Amino acid sequence: MTDIEQVDELRIVHYPHEVLKQRASRIETIDTNIEKLALKMIELMHQYRGVGLAGNQVAVPLRIFVANPTCEEGEDIVFINPEIIEVADWNESEEGCLSVPQVNVNIRRRKKIVVSATDLSGKAVEMPADQLLARIVQHELDHLDGKTIIDRMSKLARLTNRKQIKYLEEHPN
Repeated sequence: MTDIEQVDELRIVHYPHEVLKQRASRIETIDTNIEKLALKMIELMHQYRGVGLAGNQVAVPLRIFVANPTCEEGEDIVFINPEIIEVADWNESEEGCLSVPQVNVNIRRRKKIVVSATDLSGKAVEMPADQLLARIVQHELDHLDGKTIIDRMSKLARLTNRKQIKYLEEHPN
């Protein structure tokens, strides 16, 4: 695991990095290291024009992710130890991933969810989410469970993206 005390040196890791296959550990204490980690993850998410980023993606397998479906400043959300507690309806839509660059695939996910988590102040929150935010939460929870969009690809999508996947496997970062 990366030392989160060296938060300024964090970077996004790419498939097939081993940490992307790990189930992230629960965060027991929200301290200044976790706050710094969240702020650095938000910075990286914006720098690379993403809408979500999980701890595993910066080689810190802790159950934390950040999201911002609007990409607007001040709209960032931090989820610590998140769990989906309600689901409804289905939707299929295209997804990309900062850890699997240049690969976009259609993935079927729940259209509406309720997520339970802890925020940076240590407060328990329940948040309804639909459309893009619901998709982001499910995508980032996949990362925290050691899964990427490659694990959710159809055989056809895998075939379509085989060159880029092979490139990533042969050129690890």
